[in-house]
Amino acid sequence: MPELPEVETICRGLNHLTLDRAILSGDVLLEGSIARSISATDFLTKLKGRSIERWYRRGKYLLAELSQFSEGEREKRRVGEGERGREGEFQGETPGNSELLSFLFPLPSSRHPLHPLQNPLPNFPLPSSQTGWLGVHLRMTGQLLWVNSDEPLPKHTRVRLFLEGNQELRFVDQRTFGQMWYVPPETEVSSVITGLKVLGPEPFSAQFSVPYFAQKLHRRARPIKTALLDQSLVAGLGNIYADETLFVAGVLPTTLCADLTAEQIERIHAAIVQVLDKAIASGGTTFSNFLNVQGVNGNYGGVAWVYNRKGQPCRTCDRAIERIKLAGRSTHFCPVCQQ
Repeated sequence: MPELPEVETICRGLNHLTLDRAILSGDVLLEGSIARSISATDFLTKLKGRSIERWYRRGKYLLAELSQFSEGEREKRRVGEGERGREGEFQGETPGNSELLSFLFPLPSSRHPLHPLQNPLPNFPLPSSQTGWLGVHLRMTGQLLWVNSDEPLPKHTRVRLFLEGNQELRFVDQRTFGQMWYVPPETEVSSVITGLKVLGPEPFSAQFSVPYFAQKLHRRARPIKTALLDQSLVAGLGNIYADETLFVAGVLPTTLCADLTAEQIERIHAAIVQVLDKAIASGGTTFSNFLNVQGVNGNYGGVAWVYNRKGQPCRTCDRAIERIKLAGRSTHFCPVCQQ
């Protein structure tokens, strides 16, 4: 399942490639991929003629603010972008923590030149938009691919959006758990995409402080690994990076939250930021079936400490990595390095 680093990688790619192009038409191949708040036909009708002003990430959700411009204005902007060499392959950035501290993580476009920290999106609830929003959640196997419209169609393609320049945004989802939403103009986003209401703070935000983290874990009689998967505690962390976090922090995943020391809580908090920062810099991981918007795997999997490495030697002490089940989820750890 794509987690925060993978969704962040996709968000940056979408901001680099898809902005300011009119959505000409579309095709919904699986109606269940469109949230029930709107029919597949109305979904395409509402998007037609709009363009994407900017993509944002909130937890594992992707949110595109829509806009609608005259043809003359759009052509003027397209020419300006061409002069700056905006087209071409997206290579991604290798951010430091200072670039990741905004509540959401937009990549500035030509119309939004400010650094995200200088122009952050307000905290939730999101403000309504005069032209609406497009929302996406990839769930277990979802992918968003930016391709030429004449590219062969993958077997599990669920939604196609045709944009200017013979380009296409494809939603591919093998297990069909992913969803797309259209949020009408002047409508608060979380009233339609209700899963946003329960999300905790972003791990790189000021709201995710050590005192907040400690207070949320206080006296909780559940394993720390299970707690880290709770999206109301911290948004975006999933199975892969929870395992990695606990290895870096040197804490066994079975440790009850109530038994954690203050020093262990501080280590886990710091490890969350460190692990996610490294994974984003690597473009995510190849685990599951993650691809960025141009169909390229992430690189974090090759340097994972414990995840998916059962029986392999620990990179620190050479002891074999072990795997157990916690709350139905595979959990990897080193019995020597984690205490």
